[in-house]
Amino acid sequence: MRILGINAVFHDPAAALIVDGEIVAAAEEERFSRRKHGKEPVPFSAWELPEKSARWCLERAGLTPDQLDAVGYSYDPGLVDHDLDGTDPGWEELRTRYAERAPHFLRTALPGLDPGIVRFVRHHVAHAASAALAAPLGDSAVLVADGRGESTSYLAGEYRDGKFEELATQRLPHSLGLAYEDLTAHLGFRRSSDEYKVMALASYGEPRFLPRLRELVYTTGDGGYRTEPIDWASFAPARTAAGEMLPEHADLAASMQQRLEEVLLELAGWLHDRTGATDLTLAGGVALNCVANTRLHAEGPFERVWVQPASGDAGTALGAALQLAADLGERVAPMTGADLGRDWTDAEIEEKLRAAKVPYERPDDIAETVAEALAHDAIVAWFQGRAEFGPRALGHRSLLAHPGRAENLERLNDVKGREQFRPVAPMVLADRASELFGRGPLPSPYMLFVHDVAPAWRERVPAVTHVDGTARIQTVDPGTEPVVARMLTAFERRTGLPTVVNTSLNTAGRPMVDSPADALECFGSAPVDLLAIGPFAVRRPGSAA
Repeated sequence: MRILGINAVFHDPAAALIVDGEIVAAAEEERFSRRKHGKEPVPFSAWELPEKSARWCLERAGLTPDQLDAVGYSYDPGLVDHDLDGTDPGWEELRTRYAERAPHFLRTALPGLDPGIVRFVRHHVAHAASAALAAPLGDSAVLVADGRGESTSYLAGEYRDGKFEELATQRLPHSLGLAYEDLTAHLGFRRSSDEYKVMALASYGEPRFLPRLRELVYTTGDGGYRTEPIDWASFAPARTAAGEMLPEHADLAASMQQRLEEVLLELAGWLHDRTGATDLTLAGGVALNCVANTRLHAEGPFERVWVQPASGDAGTALGAALQLAADLGERVAPMTGADLGRDWTDAEIEEKLRAAKVPYERPDDIAETVAEALAHDAIVAWFQGRAEFGPRALGHRSLLAHPGRAENLERLNDVKGREQFRPVAPMVLADRASELFGRGPLPSPYMLFVHDVAPAWRERVPAVTHVDGTARIQTVDPGTEPVVARMLTAFERRTGLPTVVNTSLNTAGRPMVDSPADALECFGSAPVDLLAIGPFAVRRPGSAA
């Protein structure tokens, strides 16, 4: 079976391809269009079809649209109530109308596609499948929480032998994701893309508003919850994007963050009581909250917690394809990594370098060259292998730096145009992680949990130690990431530090770098010392590299 998955409603348009139960390719449209999250400057999004990413997925497999057996579209317009909360019925109706016509729009983008093979997959079921069917765990309980689907904001259930049993949902307007989005906007950030900034800000505050929030956001004992209308201004004044960040803003972020964690723990407890499952899988935008994920792992009733690395709406493209594959009787293989996007051969990269007329070299080992540059405090743009699917840079499209110099946090945030309260993350060899980091689950290959930095290491790696003493780590397996592993080993040999700073290769407002042209553009416009692109090195004259 050859099954294409599509996400095209809300935001983060994406495509994914499953062939005979194997995940062949998955990519977000933003990496092709260079519009972050696929959004135009309108209240919601352009509801953009992932035309370029879908075409690339088929090209990767050597398929044409007429050879597809099914297409999964991760939104079911038949389930939409156009006036759920009375606040945006016009937008909901537009979304629904767009979804209904999307199969025919797809035929224009993919000539030869039969619109009759397009199947609507419920939004939250697509999220659930992206977690439970992609996880290397077998049967599991699954919990999905985000802003909204067709008419709900939450789904809990269980997968057994590839079959899904729904156990609880939550109808709109109650939504953990939308409540967090509202706070994000109140604090002066983008409503539907900047929630991670609130999570980072929470570490600087005290949860002094928690008692009041417990009266407004609470579980109902039946697997659901309520989010009552919240007057955020009664807690702290609204902030503009350029406005001063006040202590009460951080306190409000800390209070909402802790209340979210408490509610998720209660929902997970209810789900465990119903299923008795050993493992929990997570997806939906809320599952990108790595602080909450860590609490679920540490304090929840499940032995193992696995989170889909593309938990946002882009991941529903993969989930829609996986769910259709399971429904059609395919045995679905789990994900082996998030490196599901585009790559280029060495010859193709060198051709791009020559065309750009930039001086470059081919060292004996790019990993040793990068380790040497990092040891001399260079900032390195790292472009290797297939691009990541999802929002995390996992050693394929990364900015790297020395973790032992505290000033490198400010330096990287300046390079990327980010707020200075935001942390950067470390990557570390999997067999060394337990020496430096505790509490969170190990291994942690997808940067979806936070770990306590061991006290003996906090002063040694200050650039990656957040104000609360934690770090969102990525563990590296030499078997799957040999070049990254060699670079880490070479860096430790020079510095005594078995970890380096890893953050996404992009600048403010831009999607993560995807192609060699993107990498050269970023290198040319940002104060980066060295570009390690495939086996080649491009140095900035006079820099630390």
